[in-house]
Amino acid sequence: MHEMSLAESVLQVIEDAARHQRFTRVRTVWLEIGQLACVEPESLCFVLEQVTKGSIAEGARLEIVKIDGRGRCARCERAFPFPALHEPCPDCGSYQVEVTDGEQLRIRELEVE
Repeated sequence: MHEMSLAESVLQVIEDAARHQRFTRVRTVWLEIGQLACVEPESLCFVLEQVTKGSIAEGARLEIVKIDGRGRCARCERAFPFPALHEPCPDCGSYQVEVTDGEQLRIRELEVE
């Protein structure tokens, strides 16, 4: 389950930010999760709850912001919604599609004390 390593990385980023910005408690974490990021949000939430026990983020509310997938065709240059990897361009059928949004997993915002 790669959600475990992702949760550990999220906690590491939070702890690094706490050292630099001198906060002692995290109340809310807003995470952006792209539709194409290959992350199961429910699993990540569960694992993050386990990983944060005993940390400054223990008990923090987790808000998930879902980001839709978007792509751009290299052949016809059309931008379009891209709900799944390895799908062709809906206009010309080309598989030369560049993902332009929806692959991210990042902390958007923290509410801290």
